[in-house]
Amino acid sequence: MTQRVANVPVNAVSPDPTATVRLHVNGEEVERTVSVRMLLSDFLRHELGLTGTHVGCEHGVCGACTVMIDGRAGRSCLTLAVQANGHEIRTVESLAGPEGDLHPVQEAFKDCHALQCGYCTPGMIMNVVSHLEADGDLDLTDEGIRDMLSGNLCRCTGYLNIVSAVRRAAELTEQSHTEQAGG
Repeated sequence: MTQRVANVPVNAVSPDPTATVRLHVNGEEVERTVSVRMLLSDFLRHELGLTGTHVGCEHGVCGACTVMIDGRAGRSCLTLAVQANGHEIRTVESLAGPEGDLHPVQEAFKDCHALQCGYCTPGMIMNVVSHLEADGDLDLTDEGIRDMLSGNLCRCTGYLNIVSAVRRAAELTEQSHTEQAGG
């Protein structure tokens, strides 16, 4: 005998406690009332429609959900939306210029054919941007770049091109800073 599924509306209201969160996402202040169990990744995707933040493993292993939290790479699938209250969040959507011109890291990934299927790409790009914007020298040897990317997994095995793209992104970022400084 076949068991029938209970007739429960899809949009049932959760009995979870809620909290109001206010954060700055891609330079814009947003405020929402959400379940205290809502993940930041779900908040970004479902509350704000920022679907560039991908959800892969939901265990913090794959890095597809990487965003920048107060200027540092962080896993949005391991962060509750209420934990992000009052913080600055940047997603991959924040990178392109006003005319749609690509960020140097995006340009490098395109130029070096480091996109493959593209599922891991936004998280990788945000990780690389975080490193490039941080103070300090980067180790741009193959080993150093692989270490930088060790928290991001690519199932398409595009790592050779991704390593090349990170090195190229560092060059393009340096060129961009030099041009902005008038040099």
